[in-house]
Amino acid sequence: MSAPGLALARAIGNPPWMAILSDKWIRAQALEHGMIEPFVEAQRRDGVISYGLSSYGYDARVAPEFKIFTNVDSSVVDPKQFDPKSFVDRETDVCIIPPNSFALARTVEYFRVPEDVLVICLGKSTYARCGIIVNVTPLEPGWEGHVTLEFSNTTPLPAKIYANEGACQFLFLQGNERCETSYKDRAGKYMGQRGVTLPRL
Repeated sequence: MSAPGLALARAIGNPPWMAILSDKWIRAQALEHGMIEPFVEAQRRDGVISYGLSSYGYDARVAPEFKIFTNVDSSVVDPKQFDPKSFVDRETDVCIIPPNSFALARTVEYFRVPEDVLVICLGKSTYARCGIIVNVTPLEPGWEGHVTLEFSNTTPLPAKIYANEGACQFLFLQGNERCETSYKDRAGKYMGQRGVTLPRL
């Protein structure tokens, strides 16, 4: 944006970008408004994959509940009519994902997203360097729930996921104003989800 355009945007009170929010803001929202529960105020990293509050984000943990993909029935994966029998359920501290497969899990933390904030997620570099990809779609304004995580094992070997340790980092972006319609307003299908949630239509 040009200097005159930037000055105009500032003058009318509409910043031309989304601001990434700091550890101070995240802490205040978590402690005063329950944005993240349970909340860990500082990075924990002694002998574990790190989790907790970072400079401009929050590293969430994966809970010890996993749905590991299996295709013993040679069924088709259909997002409109997903067969729960395509998963094997495990409650464990260490989940083993088969080669070239994936598992669904959830965060330990329950999130409540403010209505002027969008949250994006990035996988932990520790897992990425092992060929394990963590995928999460953005957390929309007004959404709340446990976040369903997808771990993809892109390697030809079995891969380990450690429960109650860091899995991914959430970044909080504040819009220039409250959106016209939040996720809560439109009663989104994943609103208030608890546990590992399968695809819904």
